[in-house]
Amino acid sequence: MVRNMQEWYQIADVAALDTPALVVYPARVAHNLALLTSHVDDPGRLRPHIKTHKSREAVQLTLAAGITKFKCATIAEAELLGSCQVPDVLLAYQPVGPKARRLLALLQQYPRTRFSCLIDDYEAACQLNELAQAAQQQVPVFIDLNVGMNRTGLAPAAALGLYQQCQALPHLTVVGLHAYDGHLRDEDLAVRTARCHQAFAPVAALAEQLRALGVAPVIVAGGTPTFPVHAARPEVECSPGTFIYWDGGYGQAFAEQPFLPAALVLSRVVSQPTATTLCLDLGHKAIAPESPLDKRVTFLNAPELRPIGHSEEHLVVEAGPGHGYRVGDVLYGLPHHICPTVALYAQAVAIENHHLAGEWPTAARDRVLTV
Repeated sequence: MVRNMQEWYQIADVAALDTPALVVYPARVAHNLALLTSHVDDPGRLRPHIKTHKSREAVQLTLAAGITKFKCATIAEAELLGSCQVPDVLLAYQPVGPKARRLLALLQQYPRTRFSCLIDDYEAACQLNELAQAAQQQVPVFIDLNVGMNRTGLAPAAALGLYQQCQALPHLTVVGLHAYDGHLRDEDLAVRTARCHQAFAPVAALAEQLRALGVAPVIVAGGTPTFPVHAARPEVECSPGTFIYWDGGYGQAFAEQPFLPAALVLSRVVSQPTATTLCLDLGHKAIAPESPLDKRVTFLNAPELRPIGHSEEHLVVEAGPGHGYRVGDVLYGLPHHICPTVALYAQAVAIENHHLAGEWPTAARDRVLTV
């Protein structure tokens, strides 16, 4: 049966909230930001990714925590940051086609923000340089390195040439190196640390080569899983993202990072198909479905419920005999993967002191804002 204890997540006026719903707890977001800044010697070394929350309100809390550098993956996210007057934004993507033109438009529209982007291809760099020349702009760029993710970037040993080629393009300013190691997710911190050091060693070697040539590259590295490792490198800017809301997957895998779950999905029991099963209004369109069925959501007030079927608008769970749940019961779900879950919602409902307290629009889930 649903527990009635006054837990941190419970909402006193939940009857006014339709489900499925995404809810966010601002006090916990602020806690996670404070915890993040406490783990580095200088908040200037933090460049958090906004892919998890995509919201103006979370950006404003991040700025209030003393963080002025940000990372993002889409032009819409970059524009959201520009509209918040963020001083420094790295688009962690190589802009090609219309994206390159849109990036130049952002530089024009938000001159108070320093926008930069990734490059791993000389032809793409030349095209960006031509667009920047036509717009009379200078574009800061980071050379994207492949340190094992095998998604984008050059092997560090092969990147020196591109770095020097881009230095010769008059409308690009090469700032440094970008190395995302999102494939390193070992639950054992010692193993993850060793693998992180191994992946980073070629990056450090390339940086040393550049310093010998009189260049001092800025290095942006890692995500949330390797944050504890890169936080100990004084020469590295760290760019975690999931930390701000946390989720079930990271909470289970990375116990050494005591961030608090700060966003949940709410669901209601809508039917009882059999004596032992329940149907909830938490389908594929309300919770990220890419993980195995048993790793999509954990209900904080009903952890024994076991998902057995999932479709677009429904989640069927096994409750067992004599369970005591009723149609209309509210369940508080901790997503296994919060980032794509947030992108399913136009807004999150803020919860303060156990009550509904306004909305946080997921503004940058749209592909286009104005540019």
